[in-house]
Amino acid sequence: MSGVIRFEEMRTILAGRNRFYSARLRSGVSFAELPFTTKQELVDDQAEHPPFGTNLTYPVEKYVRIHQTSGTAGKPILWLDTKESWEWWLRCWEQVFTGAGVSEADRVYVAFSFGPFIGFWAAFEAAQRMGAMVISGGGQSTEQRLRALFDREATVLVCTPTYALRLADTARQHGFELSRGPVRITIHAGEPGASIPETRRRIQESFGAKTFDHAGMTEVGAYGFECEAQSGLHINEDEFIAEIIDPETLAPAGEGNKGELVLTNLGRVGMPLIRYRTGDLAVISREQCTCGRRWARLIGGVLGRADDMITIRGINVFPSAVENIVRRHPQIVEFAIEVHREREMRELRLKVEVDGVADGIVERLGEDIHNDLRV
Repeated sequence: MSGVIRFEEMRTILAGRNRFYSARLRSGVSFAELPFTTKQELVDDQAEHPPFGTNLTYPVEKYVRIHQTSGTAGKPILWLDTKESWEWWLRCWEQVFTGAGVSEADRVYVAFSFGPFIGFWAAFEAAQRMGAMVISGGGQSTEQRLRALFDREATVLVCTPTYALRLADTARQHGFELSRGPVRITIHAGEPGASIPETRRRIQESFGAKTFDHAGMTEVGAYGFECEAQSGLHINEDEFIAEIIDPETLAPAGEGNKGELVLTNLGRVGMPLIRYRTGDLAVISREQCTCGRRWARLIGGVLGRADDMITIRGINVFPSAVENIVRRHPQIVEFAIEVHREREMRELRLKVEVDGVADGIVERLGEDIHNDLRV
């Protein structure tokens, strides 16, 4: 069933029940004419109608789970799921695992705190539902997690890319040979790092495993995954409608052009999102993948955030581009980007933490940044 047909079925349900969307879904308006939904609208709605806002299709008693966004850009948004929409979440995560080649024979280690964020809760339950053995990494130190990876003979690691690098750094300090360990697949979310070539390379070399990226959002769902061909992030178009727009004009950006990703989820009827401006920048391709899937792909994964772009002396710079340069230098274990003004001009300052001898690293890093970014 095409996404538009499924949307029209959902539209019929929402029109008479969901206060947030009912006025927007007036009859006679095509999908492409519907207004976009923004994060600020969701924040404002929950502030005006606490605690959950008006984007609820059913009575609160029908919902069985509550999670929240990170709140990095302000107050966290609360998000509720019904039993049916939670099952939908698990189906979406099963696509992530299947795409990476995970099977019921695997042992999946989830290095996650199991706090209020939705992220890897769904991953844990989806792996379990697939028949794989699932190992919780909650409430443990990094060293304890490393020992658990080896002792439980985990074959799949699920965590953020930054935490994978931290595990690798801690392993070196404590004498663990990760590349000879049992992990054969690593799956990452929460940050764009796993699609950044140098970050991916460092993770793969550290673990001796194949690294896969995944994209999802608390309010949207687990929409993107890599297949074994690794030619971009597949959009799960059975469950999502994806668009790319120019973030300035809001017009369609067209295939092959960088723009803002807009998503509509089709299986979260209880608290849906329609034409949601994610703020993520991406380039979409609709060519068939060598894996055989015909779903659209985000080439290079999520390329950055529309609101993260820094203009330095007329040059647009994204943090992900800086990370790709930094990760070429194995001595650098942590880094931070600072932006400040010098004589009315924006300047970029990069702070790095180096493991071992730092001789010449600043000069080499500066040269790489100048050559690659032209700043």
